[in-house]
Amino acid sequence: MADFSVVGGGVAGLVVARRLAASGASVTVWEASDHLGGTVARHEVGGLALDAGAESFAVRGGAVQALLVDLGLAGDIVAPAPGPAWLQPVTGDAVPLPATALLGIPADPLADDVVRVVGLAAAERAVALDARRVGEVPAMLGPLVRERLGAEVLDRLVAPVVHGVHSQHPDQLPVARAHPGLSDAVANAGSLGGAVARLRAAAPPGAAVAGIRGGINRLVPVLADDLARRGGDIRLGTRVGDLGALDGTVVVAAPGVAAPAAPGRRIDLVTLVVEQDELDAAPRGTGLLVAAGAPVGARALTHATAKWEWLREAAAGRHVVRLSYDATPADPVAAARADAETLLGVRLPVLVDAAQVFWVRPAAASTVPSGLTVVGETVAGSGLAGIVAHAERTATELLAR
Repeated sequence: MADFSVVGGGVAGLVVARRLAASGASVTVWEASDHLGGTVARHEVGGLALDAGAESFAVRGGAVQALLVDLGLAGDIVAPAPGPAWLQPVTGDAVPLPATALLGIPADPLADDVVRVVGLAAAERAVALDARRVGEVPAMLGPLVRERLGAEVLDRLVAPVVHGVHSQHPDQLPVARAHPGLSDAVANAGSLGGAVARLRAAAPPGAAVAGIRGGINRLVPVLADDLARRGGDIRLGTRVGDLGALDGTVVVAAPGVAAPAAPGRRIDLVTLVVEQDELDAAPRGTGLLVAAGAPVGARALTHATAKWEWLREAAAGRHVVRLSYDATPADPVAAARADAETLLGVRLPVLVDAAQVFWVRPAAASTVPSGLTVVGETVAGSGLAGIVAHAERTATELLAR
């Protein structure tokens, strides 16, 4: 009889199961599909083993890095190429994202790289709004930015960045999840711009994200192997219909299992492997975020071979470009090729290979049934940093009981 039953074999389920098993508890993981990892997955495009989902993690908090070190992957943690991401505004050419910003929120709205995106009138309006006395800080990021910096800064600059990082609009993103120290920093600094400046100054130097040589997908088999080594039992292809029939304490790591869930949002990812020498110069850095209303369907583009040195070496002169969509194009590959040409500013005459995958981003859990333990994206938000940290904390709390 297991001490714990974990329903769902995504990263959250594997992390919490591994931590429980490391304490000596007996753990069974039940996964409905035939594979582990959820949206952290691998696929092959043009002979290259690539991530089919997340390809980086936020270094903030250190939870993912600590896990990788614990799993023996410390030597494979890699930083992306330096340099800013770019933004495709509603009109005009792509521009580098402002250098002194947090999730697109500018420390100085009148900085040249901010004015270039939002316009001088909107920048001056943002300064005037942020000079007002700070009252109660809104719980959601969208209202906070709209109140302190104006709708233009929110729509033209912050929303594209937040969507690229969190796959949701700032109106749906809690301030505490955007940055755990932002609310207090606003209150202490007396302005949103001042808060951003303080948080950036206090942040450790280096990139805000990191990756794993060979792809983030490598995390899943290493986690599973370590769990099995610690005595964990993994059951694939087994859907759980009755939580009450499971042994021990039940931990739910799969959306919709604990209670009826609101519909999630489908996100499509199209990966292109191309030959184009003009891309050697990385004309848009490591990629672009796209403002709503821009003349392309994609919401973001990653020039993966410009971002990751290990992938550039593996691609041997070819280039890997990833584009994400909120609405599935009628012809995903053709649409991605056309959008990539527009966003990158170069023609892509030689398409070596392409692949389309999709996943459903689950809605946040409005309530959790009393007495039930839930981990994963529905309660921790999107992004490996938050998911891993929450799963580790949950395991610690369970063991403390």
